[in-house]
Amino acid sequence: MKNNNLQKFGQKLKELRINKGLTLRKMCKKVGYDPSNWSKIERGRIPPPSNEKILNKWAEALGLINSIEIKKFISDAQIAQGLIPSDIMKEEDITEYLPAFFRSIKKEKMTKKDIEELIKLIRKS
Repeated sequence: MKNNNLQKFGQKLKELRINKGLTLRKMCKKVGYDPSNWSKIERGRIPPPSNEKILNKWAEALGLINSIEIKKFISDAQIAQGLIPSDIMKEEDITEYLPAFFRSIKKEKMTKKDIEELIKLIRKS
């Protein structure tokens, strides 16, 4: 089964690189990354690295300058890895309700308490 998020991230990574006018080899030289692995990421064959410092370096080299673009880039990379983005995991209010959220999207029965707590969280946002 293909990971759609992996494919999407790879396509976006390639698009950003090309828009910046960088060949694959020039990009890899700029960020100190193996061209073969970069190519595999762009083709959705392997996930991007999970290290936020590396992803920040990539974002800057790709011309992402504002913090919102950089956070989205890192978040998309983490989603492509099958992870919950670190910015979400830092929010205690949110992480407390993730089990109920995942049960609901898997169409499992939620308790009345789960529903009430999710409503509180949504209203607070």
